[in-house]
Amino acid sequence: MNKVYPSAAAAIQGVVRDGQLIAVGGFGLCGIPEALIDAVRDAGIKNLTAISNNAGVDDFGLGKLLQTRQVRKMIASYVGENKEFERQYLAGELELEFTPQGTLAEKLRAGGAGIPAFFTKTGVGTVVAEGKELREFDGETYVMERSLVPDVALVKADIADKSGNLRFNLTARNFNPAAAMAGKVCIVEVEKIVETGELAPDDIHLPGIYVHRIVLNATPEKRIEKRTLSEKK
Repeated sequence: MNKVYPSAAAAIQGVVRDGQLIAVGGFGLCGIPEALIDAVRDAGIKNLTAISNNAGVDDFGLGKLLQTRQVRKMIASYVGENKEFERQYLAGELELEFTPQGTLAEKLRAGGAGIPAFFTKTGVGTVVAEGKELREFDGETYVMERSLVPDVALVKADIADKSGNLRFNLTARNFNPAAAMAGKVCIVEVEKIVETGELAPDDIHLPGIYVHRIVLNATPEKRIEKRTLSEKK
């Protein structure tokens, strides 16, 4: 089966649709699927619920989909760096399921592993636990969290072979493997595609069984959120 698509627009066609639950890899602006996000924007797909650590910045990453009002709900752990996110949320225009970062990662990991729910102490006694089942284990209170199984996962990797085996680049790995494993369909954007067998087995971070579609973006922008430089002495 050919997993390689000629463009991001072709890769999402027939798979990403209005009203879906989608997971988007990345942490801040590191390891985000830039071309796939642009393709979703350009296709006009709307009423999305987006699972992501954060929502990018105002004019980049998932922030682009907020600007065009294509996201109706965010499931996220960090909501800073994005004024439009703040404005929409405070105005009641955007739903938010605020989720602690470790819990968010585990919700995706559990979804990919076929585990429907788990218990954690994180969030007990806070707004995070409101409306959720509480249970006591060994004298401690835990909150039950449901796993996440998105309709589609949009992820970013450094290299893919034509079978979909992936290598990630350092910290750009972040939420990408968990999102890829959890998604019913996984579309990956990569900077390089090689023949099957070129990646050494020990160098593969995610096996191709989780990957359904691949698109090449050899020159991503890789914007930096904040650049801090020391003063010259």
